[in-house]
Amino acid sequence: MKRAICIVLVLLIALSFVAACGDKDDGKVYIPVISKGFQHQFWQTVNAGSDQAAEDFGVEIFFVGPESEADIAVQVGMIDTELAKNPSAIALAALSTDAVLSQLQDAHDRGIPIIGFDSGVPNAPAGQIAATASTDNEAAAGLAADHMFPEIKDAVASATPDSPVTIAILSQDVVSASVGGRTKGFAEKMYTLASGANDSVAIIGGYSAINKGDANPAVKIDVVVGATPTQPDMDIAGTAVLNIENLLGIFMSNEGAVNGILNATSAGSIIPTGCILIGFDAGTAQKGAVRNGTFFGSITQDPYQIGYKAVELAVKAARGESVSDVDTGAKWWDASNMDEPDIARLLYD
Repeated sequence: MKRAICIVLVLLIALSFVAACGDKDDGKVYIPVISKGFQHQFWQTVNAGSDQAAEDFGVEIFFVGPESEADIAVQVGMIDTELAKNPSAIALAALSTDAVLSQLQDAHDRGIPIIGFDSGVPNAPAGQIAATASTDNEAAAGLAADHMFPEIKDAVASATPDSPVTIAILSQDVVSASVGGRTKGFAEKMYTLASGANDSVAIIGGYSAINKGDANPAVKIDVVVGATPTQPDMDIAGTAVLNIENLLGIFMSNEGAVNGILNATSAGSIIPTGCILIGFDAGTAQKGAVRNGTFFGSITQDPYQIGYKAVELAVKAARGESVSDVDTGAKWWDASNMDEPDIARLLYD
């Protein structure tokens, strides 16, 4: 009898050890991947990337997210449910950092590393997020400037203060870290490129933090920000952009800005002849505009790599390896490559 009791105790201790390590019965490391949403194709592509990483690294994941990105309480409940399973690590794109502070502390106290992905867990307490897999928005928007500039270089070079030209940026909300980063990234890269062709360039407009350059420039990089992030206000801002004189190009920093321009044209505004339009992200309307030539092209994040790298970082953190933030990259897409498999999977409707 004593021997039987001892065996039971040993088994219980062993099972407790397995649970404490966050492993399933099959020996695989278990990592929940908790997104901001689930239905949108963007998140489905993130899911596909995370599934591939789970296969490559031989771990078990559970991808979950609320129906809507407004469902903060639902996401908090999901985090609580997954913490109760004592996972090896958690990958999290938080809808609200303030709403999950107790969960972050709980995970930290229990030695469960948290990896941020996409927008991550902004302004989380120091040391509670091991690393984040996300797009470098400034670099991504700089890629848009790289593609636009060769198309407008001659006009930029020949501009004078008496006959100035404008390159516009339409942004939905520069308070947002992602949109603000894209706005800054495009403006500063275009400023550098334009300054190589013309010695009179300035960044002006509604994002005063980045304004600089000549007081009476030959080349204006004009940042236009909607009065609010709502689509009606973005449509008004889109109309204002299309009425700018001597407009060479427009960069739209997200899907809301893209729709602001497209809705303005539907309402009767005209895109100036030769104006180069470049968007960001995807969506049905933007894909149509690129395919029919209204847009020169666009930049997309790489949600597949966001999911893949989030799981990769989580696996490494669970193993006690040192991890750091990862740029998941961005892709240029236009009518010539948008149907190629590695691009098409990134372009949600």
